[in-house]
Amino acid sequence: MAIEDVGVVVIGRNEGERLISCLNSVKAFAQHIIYVDSGSTDGSLESAAKIGACAVRLDLSLPFTAARARNEGFSALKSLKPDVRFVQFIDGDCSLAPGWLETARAFIEKRNDVAVVCGRRRERSPAASIYNQFCDIEWNTPIGEAFACGGDALARVEAFEAVGGFCSKLIAGEEPELCLRLREKGWKIWRLDADMTEHDAAMTQFRQWWVRTVRCGYGYADVSWLHRKSASGIWRRETLRALLWGGLLPAAIALGALLHPFALLGASVYFLQMCRIAIKDGPTLPWERALFSILAKFAEFQGILKFLWRRWLRRTATLIEYK
Repeated sequence: MAIEDVGVVVIGRNEGERLISCLNSVKAFAQHIIYVDSGSTDGSLESAAKIGACAVRLDLSLPFTAARARNEGFSALKSLKPDVRFVQFIDGDCSLAPGWLETARAFIEKRNDVAVVCGRRRERSPAASIYNQFCDIEWNTPIGEAFACGGDALARVEAFEAVGGFCSKLIAGEEPELCLRLREKGWKIWRLDADMTEHDAAMTQFRQWWVRTVRCGYGYADVSWLHRKSASGIWRRETLRALLWGGLLPAAIALGALLHPFALLGASVYFLQMCRIAIKDGPTLPWERALFSILAKFAEFQGILKFLWRRWLRRTATLIEYK
């Protein structure tokens, strides 16, 4: 049964059958569904309209970002239903879990201090690749009050409008950035112990994982710079770690080796760090996760360099897509 005061905003770009599954999963629970398309060439707009969603095509002359798509989707939802109280954001490569909207709606209605509520996002095919497994582990965040949500979440319209929605120019990290502004206004973010969505990362190649991690590093740098004067220090530590492990330390080892080959032994610090992470992280793929945690610092460093380069050239950021 559809919930009257909840609208849904779906965003996508060339998601194909994943988008159809997504829209079919939400239409039984929400009367007002907005689909925002970021330049698809696979007939996504037509498919969305056939299913019954209100399809919105983003202006091609402006840079695409997920944040911009969600904001424009929310504006379309408000035009369609001005009195909507809650909005469920969901990415087009996800499907909504049965019962999620009722559970999330009941919780947020009782908690007037909560602006955003999210649940468990599960990977659709974790066994398909180690990269999909990493995603499934990443989605399994702690229950209770949270630092941030992901791209799928139920938001209170009153709170979302009060902080001006997502920062449209961000190409990564827009959800934690929004949650930071909400928390600064006294709102809380909450993670429920309930299934929310099923996600299809479709990540089967190392190259895809690398590009996704580069985007992560870009987001670290972009958001931490945007809030550089904030006492929260959002992602400052993550940015500094990537600079150290992915850039400064390798450079120091290489320069030292020019003076004496003995300096190459400094690279053993990466092995020691990998051992520390594997012991600390627990039983699920400990050594694999530790290895990729080290490799991630180099990809994140590349993302930080991309951010700095674009900022120096004063260029508008463009999407970093891994699939």
